[in-house]
Amino acid sequence: MQRATRVIRRADLAGRTCADTVTLDREARYRRRIAMTSDAGHGFLLDLAEATYMAHGDALELDDGSLVCVAAAPEDLLEVRCADPLALARIAWHIGNRHTPAEITADAIYLQPDHVLASMVARLGARTRHVVRPFEPEGGAYGSKGPLQAGHHHGTPHTHDHHHGESHEHGHSHHHGHDHAHEHHHDGPHGYRHSAD
Repeated sequence: MQRATRVIRRADLAGRTCADTVTLDREARYRRRIAMTSDAGHGFLLDLAEATYMAHGDALELDDGSLVCVAAAPEDLLEVRCADPLALARIAWHIGNRHTPAEITADAIYLQPDHVLASMVARLGARTRHVVRPFEPEGGAYGSKGPLQAGHHHGTPHTHDHHHGESHEHGHSHHHGHDHAHEHHHDGPHGYRHSAD
């Protein structure tokens, strides 16, 4: 069985084409070592040095040099919309305090379905509906979107989960000018684990 030992970010593909694709939901796109089957039915072993978040459009390089492109699978999500950008920003702040993975776009926020969060945002004046679409949340427990490695957010404030039930907002500024995501090895409130395989 071939192994994939390297993730190549979409921005670094430099015109290389993929021989195959593997379609994964958001949770399955944060892995270190697991047997996978491509969309064409070819088995391979993902065998990375550390758990890494794979964004839509990234590629896995196999032993023979061929590439398997990563595609984000459509998922059941809750779409949150508001009457104006300020209201949406307020709701994003409240969602951030819950340490919930969220994808933020210009006019909507997307969350994994959660009736407690749905009730909360409705009380704050949001309109919600269930949709099916790929989920590419902001960097958090699974790391960053795009070309950044999991656990490293350059220029982006971060949050992290705490076992003691408190909500914390963090915006640590380091001397090198970057905000840095902490690697914690404990389960968050949604069962995610920062050091997952």
